[in-house]
Amino acid sequence: MKANASATPNWQGIHHLAMITPDMDETVRFYCGVLGMPLVATLCAGPMRHYFFELGTGNTIAFFEDPRAETFEKPAGLMSRTDLQFDHLSFALATEKDLTSLIQRLEDAQCDITRIVDHQIIRSVYFHDNNGIALEASYWTVPIENLGFKPDDEVLFADPNPVPSVKEMTNGQLLNIPKTTFPSIN
Repeated sequence: MKANASATPNWQGIHHLAMITPDMDETVRFYCGVLGMPLVATLCAGPMRHYFFELGTGNTIAFFEDPRAETFEKPAGLMSRTDLQFDHLSFALATEKDLTSLIQRLEDAQCDITRIVDHQIIRSVYFHDNNGIALEASYWTVPIENLGFKPDDEVLFADPNPVPSVKEMTNGQLLNIPKTTFPSIN
C-alpha cells in the first residue's frame, strides 16, 4: 500500500468517549455529584438519551442510556473476559474542513466510513480501526467556550424530559449521589 498523500488531520484531542449506562439519572449523580464534571449537553437520539460531561475544554465523556444494559464489575487494571460498557471513541477535530480532509484521507486508504452525521451540536463520521474498534471523528458546531451547565439552552440541553438529577442541579443541588465499592477479587 502506498503512503497516504492527504493532509495530516488537525487532531484536537479526545472529543468524547462513548459509554453505555442503564441509568442516566444515577450516572449524572456520579459524574456531576461525585466527580464534579459539568453536564454540558443532553440529547435524545430517538428513544435513547445521550448526555455529555466535560473533562476539559471541548473534551467530554458521553453516555448512551439503554435500560437493558447491564452494569459490570471489573477490577481496574486487570484483564477481564466480560462484556464492557464501551461503544466508541471519538477524536476531536476543530472544523468541518478538518473533517472533510479526514474523510478524504480515509477514502484514500480504502477505509469504510459513514456519511457525515449531524447531531445538531456536533458533526461526525464513523469508521473502525484495524482491530475492529469503533471510532468517530467529531467537531463541535457550537463554540466550545460556551459549554457549561446551561439547562435553559435549548440547543445543548435538548432532552425534552431530562432525568431528575438534571432538574435537581437546575435548582442548585443534587439530593443524593451514588457510592461505589471495589469488586471483590477471587
